[in-house]
Amino acid sequence: MADAKKKKISFWTFADHFEGDKVVWIIVLLLVLFSIVCMFSSSSRLLRDGMTRLDLVKNQFFVVLAGLAVIIVCYNIKNIKFFRWCSQWGFLLSFVLLGLLDIHVSLPFLKALNINNAYRILSVAGFQVHVFEVVKVAMVLYLAWAMDALKRGELRGPSDLLWKKIIYLYAPFLIIFVMIIPGSNSSALIIGLLMFVMILLGGGNLRDMTILAVAAVLLLGIIFGLYSATKNSGHPWFGRIGTGIARVFEEDHWEQQAIDNPKGTVAYQEAIDAIRQPYSAKIAIKQGGVLGKGPGQSTQRYVVPDMSEDFMYSFIIEEYGLIGGIFVIFLYVSLLARGSIIARNCGSDHYAKLTVAGLCLLITGQAFLHMFVNADIGPMTGQTLPLISHGNSAFLCFSIAFGIILSFSRIASRRIDKETRMAEPLVEMHEAAAVKDRLDDLDAFESGQIDLQNADDSYDL
Repeated sequence: MADAKKKKISFWTFADHFEGDKVVWIIVLLLVLFSIVCMFSSSSRLLRDGMTRLDLVKNQFFVVLAGLAVIIVCYNIKNIKFFRWCSQWGFLLSFVLLGLLDIHVSLPFLKALNINNAYRILSVAGFQVHVFEVVKVAMVLYLAWAMDALKRGELRGPSDLLWKKIIYLYAPFLIIFVMIIPGSNSSALIIGLLMFVMILLGGGNLRDMTILAVAAVLLLGIIFGLYSATKNSGHPWFGRIGTGIARVFEEDHWEQQAIDNPKGTVAYQEAIDAIRQPYSAKIAIKQGGVLGKGPGQSTQRYVVPDMSEDFMYSFIIEEYGLIGGIFVIFLYVSLLARGSIIARNCGSDHYAKLTVAGLCLLITGQAFLHMFVNADIGPMTGQTLPLISHGNSAFLCFSIAFGIILSFSRIASRRIDKETRMAEPLVEMHEAAAVKDRLDDLDAFESGQIDLQNADDSYDL
């Protein structure tokens, strides 16, 4: 009997054995469950070679298992020095991957893929790696290491502090920023802004940050000048600049072209193809209403080819309504809130604080940017919904991010528990005791143990 009771207690207290932040664990599990359910009915484009939707769910299930395995591995690495050592190679990894993209590498086992007139993906022995997703996580880790090493005085090189900042912080920032632009303007701006915020959080002073921002703007001006000088040559430099300008300023006026040209013409079809995705996403949000159409009842999935990636949030609202959309927002906001608590309680470990803060900002920032695009607030960026949208390499990259957050939350767990214990109670002890006495008296009266009519005033309820 004692053994059975012990097993029962250990079963129900299973979660107590996790040292990481339990709220983050719950957020991870809910996000991956959403990804499996949504993948079942989000896009018919993923069906090929006789596949069924059950095959899609099975494939996504294996991706989720791989992601959870990555999270658990990172979570169980208790030596923060290992993460610090790995982080110092983040810039080199980003530089090599982006360099392979920019030179359009084409080898039997390694090839840069041109998708939608842009090089963003490397095919490594058949496995597609979305380079920009890797760079986001790698540069957050690198900058956290560099700023921590700068504070500790561990960086090699010139003795002058400014030159160390230029070599280890500002030069990597500008190099990565420029190398991303040929593949994606939006990713360059997003990753650039993320790196800028990371340096600012790490203690960058106002003067240096202003100089860095001015340098980035000047580089953009030079890149725009190169594009303008070569755009009519047939092979323009930084051709994605033209795509970005068209999206922001709507030089093509696709809506008007669709109105002006007769149906069936090439011009009409080109205009419809250009506006199909953003308009269908808004239709999906409109049709979802408050409660949604229900699982598997989406109709816009047949219209939007990238519903499972770039427009996942509009699909969620179409099938699960405003309630489902708010629930997803709640998950990402909760992650940001818990991340701030974890970072605050990492003690004097500057690297852990910056890493947790940067990764939480990356995940929540990309999530809200994805939502804004789906709601037609700003130009299209092609950013996925972290840990929900389809994409194997992106899913694994965000799994690494969550695993590191959970691993570092162990540092803060004891401080958070102490903070919870020291929190002010909702009801003062003497008030709670008085309420308990009243309830005991009421129980005694109802059981006939006392007669309130003959009792003294102490039993006055």
